[in-house]
Amino acid sequence: MRPSTEVFLRCGKCNKPVYAKEFEKNLRVCPRCGQHHRLTADQRIEITFDPGSFEELDTDLKSANPLSFPDYVSKLERGFETTGRHDPIVRGRGKIGGIPVSAAISDFTFMGGSMGSVAGEKITRTLELALEERIPAVVFTATGGARMQEGLLSLMQMAKTAGACRRLSEAGVPYICVFTDPTMAGVLASYASLADIIL
Repeated sequence: MRPSTEVFLRCGKCNKPVYAKEFEKNLRVCPRCGQHHRLTADQRIEITFDPGSFEELDTDLKSANPLSFPDYVSKLERGFETTGRHDPIVRGRGKIGGIPVSAAISDFTFMGGSMGSVAGEKITRTLELALEERIPAVVFTATGGARMQEGLLSLMQMAKTAGACRRLSEAGVPYICVFTDPTMAGVLASYASLADIIL
């Protein structure tokens, strides 16, 4: 994980100072109280996938503002400034313990990891790649749910991703979903809860 520029950090739960290097070495778990702090998508990729094996896909997909929702474009721009990406879902292929997987990782720092039309498309493509190549699908969720700025288009992603889950299940291809903090609402009610294995 990238080294922190600060020497000490303060735990969000116990409020005690923690040596930054120890905190990072402990995968952002407070050594004093055991509180697990949130990881960005990049941090999760770094600690989960075999070194150098993760290849990000669909980096050019961007959300539009189909409902002309006020301030939506500026929120998308802030998300890009924070993460360097156009959406909270990072999709790709990689290896975990030498096993090839199709993966999607949600980044809560981008608009609370909310699921809009691009996020739904990336999750669907993740599951479709797993089906096509007959490799496990692994999805890490970190989301407050469906994105209100896209209205019904966002809610339609629940059915779209659920359909992809069903096709994967019918083909007997394993799907693993790892719930991280938080996993709620439309994502929980759709693709997150439909995995073969939920961690």
